[in-house]
Amino acid sequence: MGTYLLAAVVVIVDTRLLMAAHSDGLPPAAVVGYALTVALVVALRFWSPPASFVVALVLATLTGGTYVLLLWAAYQAGRAVISGTGTAVVVGAAVGGLGAQLVTRAGQPRAIAPLATAFIVFVALPLLVGRYLAQHERLVSALGQNNRQLRREQEIIAERERLDERLRIARDMHDSLGHRLSLVSVQAAALEVSELPSRQQQAVRQLATATRGAMNELYELVGALRERDEALPGAPGVPAIGRLVAEFQAAGVSVTLRERGEPLPLSTAAGQAAYRVVEEGLTNAVKHAPGQPVTVDVEWEADALLLTVVNPLADSPTDKVGAGHGLTGLGERVLPAGGFLDHRVAEGAFRLYAMLPCVPPGVAAQSAGDSHPPTIGRFRAVAVGFAAATLMFVVLPATILVGVG
Repeated sequence: MGTYLLAAVVVIVDTRLLMAAHSDGLPPAAVVGYALTVALVVALRFWSPPASFVVALVLATLTGGTYVLLLWAAYQAGRAVISGTGTAVVVGAAVGGLGAQLVTRAGQPRAIAPLATAFIVFVALPLLVGRYLAQHERLVSALGQNNRQLRREQEIIAERERLDERLRIARDMHDSLGHRLSLVSVQAAALEVSELPSRQQQAVRQLATATRGAMNELYELVGALRERDEALPGAPGVPAIGRLVAEFQAAGVSVTLRERGEPLPLSTAAGQAAYRVVEEGLTNAVKHAPGQPVTVDVEWEADALLLTVVNPLADSPTDKVGAGHGLTGLGERVLPAGGFLDHRVAEGAFRLYAMLPCVPPGVAAQSAGDSHPPTIGRFRAVAVGFAAATLMFVVLPATILVGVG
């Protein structure tokens, strides 16, 4: 729409300039014919900018004016010409137009300087500006396309490596850990049907139930590792923390669960990380400080979930140092979810602390687009346009005035 509006302005302004140059008046037919000619030259630009530029040069040679049309046609030709042939045609036409103007003014030496200045401002400069801006836009577009392609290739390579690693982990877990859990499950099932005292029978049933639950989670995890999505839809989250605490309580662990605040929505990764934090804290407490009471705090803040698992140290507090890779794995879960994890020994107790961000209500996910226009490119375009306008509307009038004086 802006291009068509600018074309209409060119026709109107050039016609008005012609009428102002002939103060004695022109026949209406001549004005209408000139306006139609300019309009045809403008329309020719939408079919062939170089042809429109050539016709504008011819019209300028015949009428001795048509500067606005010549300025517009030269700029459009500079932006549109890409091939070497088109460039040669445009340059040849410009040189030929200048030569024709010099021949017609051979007997007017004082008119040569204003003519050369007008040619530079209305022909050469618009051609160069259009050519520069067009090349700059093509370069920015090519760089952007190349960057997008590189990013896609890197994402594909990273996704392929991640899938290969997940498949390897899934195979190892299924072959080693799955086999061992299967053996434990079979042995627990055999003990369930054997004749044991009631107390031992209850412990065996709890062992068998925990083993079967571990096997189910293992197979679900193996299946998730074989899928593209990292988050398992049925994986436990914050609502399952209460059931987890109840399972440890049923197993004889003294666990106190304290919940404060109004629950807020969490991302899938953050919810799963919260569950694993409590699970790891309880497991470590049972393993390294058996018989000690454990306190689990689940506190909802305005924009985050705070989790704290605290248990007094056993007689050998240094046993915590050999806790394995569980805490490291927790960090690998919490940090990608945007959270924070800390564990330390303080005041005779081991404290595991995690903070996970909540999802603000009513906020939709923003896509990571890379469609922002380059600031440097805009600045260059504005600078070039300003310089061109200064030369066209300051240098040219000053030169003409000096030549006339």
